[in-house]
Amino acid sequence: MRQNFHLNPAVPVARPLLPKAEALMPYLQRIDASRTYTNFGPLVHELEDRLTQHYRVPPGSIATVSNATQGLTLALQAQGPRKGSLCLMPAWSFAASAHSVVNAGLRPHFLDVEPHAGLLTPEHVLQVLAQMPPGRVGAVMPVAAFGHPVDVAAWDRFHEQTRIPVVIDAAAGFDSLRPGRVPSVISLHATKIMPAGEGGLVIARDKALIVDIERRSNFGFMGGREARVAATNAKMNEYNAAVALAALDDWPGSRARFVAIAEIYARLLRRIPGVTLLPGYGITWISATVIVAFAPHHPPTDDIVNSLADAGVATRRWWCRGLHEEDAFSDCGREELPATNRWTESTLGLPCFVDMTRGDIARVCHALSGALATQNAGELVVAA
Repeated sequence: MRQNFHLNPAVPVARPLLPKAEALMPYLQRIDASRTYTNFGPLVHELEDRLTQHYRVPPGSIATVSNATQGLTLALQAQGPRKGSLCLMPAWSFAASAHSVVNAGLRPHFLDVEPHAGLLTPEHVLQVLAQMPPGRVGAVMPVAAFGHPVDVAAWDRFHEQTRIPVVIDAAAGFDSLRPGRVPSVISLHATKIMPAGEGGLVIARDKALIVDIERRSNFGFMGGREARVAATNAKMNEYNAAVALAALDDWPGSRARFVAIAEIYARLLRRIPGVTLLPGYGITWISATVIVAFAPHHPPTDDIVNSLADAGVATRRWWCRGLHEEDAFSDCGREELPATNRWTESTLGLPCFVDMTRGDIARVCHALSGALATQNAGELVVAA
């Protein structure tokens, strides 16, 4: 692959925008007044309460954490899978998913995803389980690919049927998640649609599990100074809670801006044959990542990346060629991954940020049209 990086592209792939200073000031003043900066402070409690209302779950269904990777690890550990057992998970995911499995004392075992939305399904996992010795699998981690909705109710049924712990990596799923009894983990990283700068949420309609996860985020303490369970320090601090609360104040407007961006992309991409957005994107769900999929026989994705870079448009192969191709996980088991390999070679992340203009999007689509022109009758003209 030709390394063709532009240090200052005209259209970057992402440009995070956190709440302005004036929106943060009331929350920062409350921190100054309370002189509580971490250790489950008042802003953290308020954030959890407001998110409980946002997701319409019972009180005590949400635990904040310092980041989603820690949240995934704690949600696994709290369910007690046997150390050294396998965690079945998609290879089509971000590295944090597999790192959290390793940190929880399990071994990733990579499975293929279905071709429609790039998701791991309970039906496929059941087929894999039927071919494995009993007790070999300690947990399952489905992933909400780029925020695509996951059927949490189906995973609840899977857990009830098998009693195997399940943790859903919904890092980009703040908008799409519909919580169930199995824990789901959402990222509040600066690049996400609802940012805290850094942070995460664990959501489950299982209060006892949430209490255990909260304990494990605080050195394993249970109302005293004695560590009772294996744990770490993964508490959200008051400053990140302040950013998240200010972002939540603006959530309706922020979501509407991302939906408007998705609608413009959808309209312009319809003029480019062989390019589609993920199913339902901008219609039934939204995230801060625009992923396009190319029809078969498209030019090599690396060539598309280089062509767009030459036009001043940054792109990102967010999940590279799958976790099974990354050195850190090269010794992990896996099944055959034909659908995953198709996803890795036929998808690309286009620029997306909350203050993106119509002109920015038109430039991206025009450049993409040009990059694909070798497969079409001629270059398509995309206008705003």
